[in-house]
Amino acid sequence: MANISYMPSDGLSYDPTDELYWQPEALAQEIERVFEVCHGCRMCFKFCDSFKDLFKFVDIHDGDVRLVTEDQTQKVMDGCFQCKLCEVECPYTPYDKHDFQLDFPKLVHRHVAQKRIGNPLTFGEQMLADPDRSGALARMSLGSVNTMNKVTFHRMFMERVMGVHRDKLLPDFAAETFTDWAEKNDKITGEGEAVLFQTCFVENNEPHIGEDVVEVMEHNQVALTCEKGLNCCGMPNWEKGDLDGLREKARRNLDTLEPHLDAGRKVLVVNPTCSMMMRREYTELLEGEDRVRAERLAGAVMDCGEFLWSIRKEERFNTDFKSTPGDAVAYHAPCHLRAQRVGFKGRDLIRKIPGCKPKTTMECCGHDGTYAMSTKGFEPSKRIGKKAFDGMNEAESEVWATDCPLAAVQFQQHAGVKPMHPMSVLAAAYRPDGFPTKVEE
Repeated sequence: MANISYMPSDGLSYDPTDELYWQPEALAQEIERVFEVCHGCRMCFKFCDSFKDLFKFVDIHDGDVRLVTEDQTQKVMDGCFQCKLCEVECPYTPYDKHDFQLDFPKLVHRHVAQKRIGNPLTFGEQMLADPDRSGALARMSLGSVNTMNKVTFHRMFMERVMGVHRDKLLPDFAAETFTDWAEKNDKITGEGEAVLFQTCFVENNEPHIGEDVVEVMEHNQVALTCEKGLNCCGMPNWEKGDLDGLREKARRNLDTLEPHLDAGRKVLVVNPTCSMMMRREYTELLEGEDRVRAERLAGAVMDCGEFLWSIRKEERFNTDFKSTPGDAVAYHAPCHLRAQRVGFKGRDLIRKIPGCKPKTTMECCGHDGTYAMSTKGFEPSKRIGKKAFDGMNEAESEVWATDCPLAAVQFQQHAGVKPMHPMSVLAAAYRPDGFPTKVEE
């Protein structure tokens, strides 16, 4: 029997506008080839359950990936929650211009998208894929949803109907959206050098993070405008293989942001998952003119900390901090920020606060989108995130920070401390009463 080549098969395609992408036989060729490469390398053994299961199944079959069954392949695919760390560490990727052109997360997405054909989203999947609709319904309930989400019977109902694990800590919905706050405080000017993409989580759950971003940018004389009409980046749709749902959300965001791109503004994004989607995924998943527009958007997208760090040598950069969280701040580097390869500028900015020396944890927390919320993902996410929980606790700090608001929820539940967003840390440090320790004049 012939050896399996490590070189791309005739079935290689990461582009859903390519007919080859949707051919099951072509996908099967690539799965076999990628499994062979991963089996031969095994550098990703420590990441998600996909690799643990893959190597176990290959070993059962005496190293012959061709004997891995369809059910075993499905289990491998189900173990991936798109943290992207394998792609970051893999030396064989298109990003590294390697001949093997291997991108395991994109292979999984392709598999999920093909499985979605003819299988529309269930009611529960639709609700999880549309955080903005969930937020609107929660506000209509006048806060009763927040109460019900803490009631055991209701959570059992949610588990059965929506697939949300009954023990998962769910963030409260805010009574007022970030956009409502921005309108009320005249922050939607339509002018300036940058526009804020606050993300659906900040919009619906924790508007104070967006308010802190605005405050920090104002301290640094950044002319920032907010905007109405932005919606979820579409990641919850794409993690379920719903390409049409992703494209619809992306199109609305492109329509809303296009005037800002015409004006040459940067698009500052609060959540690393959303900036990753807009900077890397839109450009490969959209089609036609929308793909052209996405390329333009990608060039303007920046993480909030990344932007602020870029002006650190300008006269307007403000280090006049009034209070400090002290020496040891525990900082978690989100996986989707690592996937963008822009460094940890939120952490670096915290170092500008007098006396701050952040201790960094780079392990995956295991949340990743809706994975940790699901009945199948809740328990594995705790196990996968343990190294991150332990790493943050070892910093022995009362103040924790992470750029990912969902990771903050994961740490709150499983490690006992809720991290602040780096922009919130900076905003507090600019205030005399932000932290107990005052900065000496």
